Amino acid sequence: MLINAKEQFYIIFQNPILIACIFSWFSAQFIKTVIKLFSGRVHSIKELFELLLWRTGSMPSSHAALVACLCISIGFHSGFDSDVFVLALGLYLITVRDAVGVRRSNGIHGKMINVIGKALDDRKIVSFSPIKEVQGHTPMEVIIGSLLGFINGLAFSVL
Repeated sequence: MLINAKEQFYIIFQNPILIACIFSWFSAQFIKTVIKLFSGRVHSIKELFELLLWRTGSMPSSHAALVACLCISIGFHSGFDSDVFVLALGLYLITVRDAVGVRRSNGIHGKMINVIGKALDDRKIVSFSPIKEVQGHTPMEVIIGSLLGFINGLAFSVL
């Protein structure tokens, strides 16, 4: 039986695992936005929407929330002994390691390069344009994001 594109679109977005993951990601982004809003670190409507939709870094980690939710949801749906669960667990471990290790280190390095570059530029030794500082996560941000994802995955799988 051939299914048209419109029906395939509806079928994909009725997948409970996908819905759980999207909800988990949005809930992490929402919490992150509320925290920044109450701490006075949101300065415009544009910044508010960026925080809600795709800004990375800060508490909680939306990456960790999404992959933890994916992992738990797949575990309940396909079994914790399934190959696809092991694949999701591997994806979770890689994502968490990247968030805490590589991306965080890149952000720290970027910040220091900008400090050194600005000092050299101020002394007219070199012309320097600041580089983007990629923001990683602290271990606590990843733990809270993972817990949020675990709870969302559990809720969507059991309820």
